[in-house]
Amino acid sequence: MPNRRASETFDLEVAGLTYTATISRFDDGRPGEVFITSNKTGSAADTAARDAAIVASIAMQYGAPVDVIRRALCRDSSGRANGPLGVVLDLVAEGGAS
Repeated sequence: MPNRRASETFDLEVAGLTYTATISRFDDGRPGEVFITSNKTGSAADTAARDAAIVASIAMQYGAPVDVIRRALCRDSSGRANGPLGVVLDLVAEGGAS
């Protein structure tokens, strides 16, 4: 990823917890990096969200499409993402985080 890149930051709520997400994009507009933090810094939820974002970022930088990553994540019976990474990637894919 270039040192200077387009990024967007937004807040979201998942399972009663508030998260802040930042999406950074390659020059061609594709997502290339995601950061997710919880409002409960150092909690298990914060660590899990941060770890998931790191793995997703590495996958995107190696060419994995956002659609492939998000469809592999846990969902409820209605198809909604269960975790913060899934919600963030759904918003990105649907254009709600652009």
